[in-house]
Amino acid sequence: MKALDELTFDNRFARLGDAFSTHVLPEPLDEPRLVVASDAAMALLDLDPTVAETPVFAELFGGHKLWAEAEPRAMVYSGHQFGSYNPQLGDGRGLLLGEVYNAAGEHWDLHLKGAGQTPYSRMGDGRAVLRSSIREFLASEALHALGIPSSRALCVIGSSTPVWREKQERGAMVLRLARSHIRFGHFEYFYYTKKPEQQAELAEHVLNLHYPECREQPEPYLAMFREIVERNAELIAKWQAYGFCHGVMNTDNMSILGITFDFGPFAFLDDFDAHFICNHSDHEGRYSFSNQVPIGQWNLSALAQALTPFISVDALKEALGLYLPLYQAHYLDLMRRRLGLTTAEDDDQKLVERLLKLMQNSGVDYTLFFRRLGDESAALAVTRLRDDFVDRAGFDAWAELYKARVERDGDGTEEQRRARMHAVNPLYILRNYLAQNAITAAESGDYSEVRRLHEVLSKPFEEQAGMEQYAQRPPDWGKHLEISCSS
Repeated sequence: MKALDELTFDNRFARLGDAFSTHVLPEPLDEPRLVVASDAAMALLDLDPTVAETPVFAELFGGHKLWAEAEPRAMVYSGHQFGSYNPQLGDGRGLLLGEVYNAAGEHWDLHLKGAGQTPYSRMGDGRAVLRSSIREFLASEALHALGIPSSRALCVIGSSTPVWREKQERGAMVLRLARSHIRFGHFEYFYYTKKPEQQAELAEHVLNLHYPECREQPEPYLAMFREIVERNAELIAKWQAYGFCHGVMNTDNMSILGITFDFGPFAFLDDFDAHFICNHSDHEGRYSFSNQVPIGQWNLSALAQALTPFISVDALKEALGLYLPLYQAHYLDLMRRRLGLTTAEDDDQKLVERLLKLMQNSGVDYTLFFRRLGDESAALAVTRLRDDFVDRAGFDAWAELYKARVERDGDGTEEQRRARMHAVNPLYILRNYLAQNAITAAESGDYSEVRRLHEVLSKPFEEQAGMEQYAQRPPDWGKHLEISCSS
């Protein structure tokens, strides 16, 4: 394990030059202090987890110190925001400190969010507040623990720096890790500003560093785009299967690697609601839960447009045509596993859709239903769960179909079925009210609840002694929290 001064930097993106990013130093926070750190994320950098408690840790990730080998850069990009093109966005409050490679030869971006003003701040203060930093930290690590591709979060550093939003809050920084911070919006920026040389350089950078296997194909750029389509289809299938709502699926928030990226007003479903809108600012419901699938395709189409200098329109359309079939296949596979099924039948899609309609009409807790469905035999489980449904006759009819389907599946013992279902159906998810409880305590200087919640969510499928309160349905107030882009 390494100490902080032993990290090895290789700043590949910075070497692309000033057309792609601007050199900016972080603005230090006043009285930086550790709020929470992820041992699992620190392990990606081969860091000894004990260094998180040292003063230099808070100083480094609170903007006071910098490695000599770091090259902090604010990246420039554009993007479609709520469907409208914004010609220049960029890192308005974040900095790519540099790229570190570990003993396994993996490169990881160190990206400091809330680091102060940059040329792309657009009248903003460049700061992040404690609540948004805690939410991003918890979400990044919770999604990873669920098996959903995501950027990672190393730590949150709090401070006494005042920051004004709807009210005065305290500034914070979150250190984000990813293999790359290149977004769909990077390609859009160089396409719409008509800078073909830089766009070609960016494409080569992404191809060589992140999709080198595509070099072996007859059309490497097309192979790369097809892989991006496939990754996003699988990613959004996992979002839908686990009830995750991103909230701001602008093209500048879509990673070229197909990972969950740039957390804003996200939420996991409590009661199942296909039309759920987690972003209080999304007045039209563009990014509602059910819209995430078509928006994923819309965003890929925007990326495809930016790639027309390299790939024929017909080839791009053909690759885009893979998205929905791939999404549907991944989603149905995940839902079969959530139902405890190991085989495939033609009517499985209808079985899932019928269940979700019943859940929608009765306000059934999405996470707990699937967990309890695997607690015991199918016959006993549906008997216990029927009281959650208003339309009991409708649920009874579904239950008969489900029991017969489980009987035909016939794979293993009841104990094996239970273990199989519990391995894919979490007991603990990051509910908004749990995050809010942790934030409220942290804002008063008590970080113990943030750390406890992070620990619970790091093992979402395992029942943890003494943690029953994290596996409950939310109180009524917890279902109606308003979350917006303000951070």
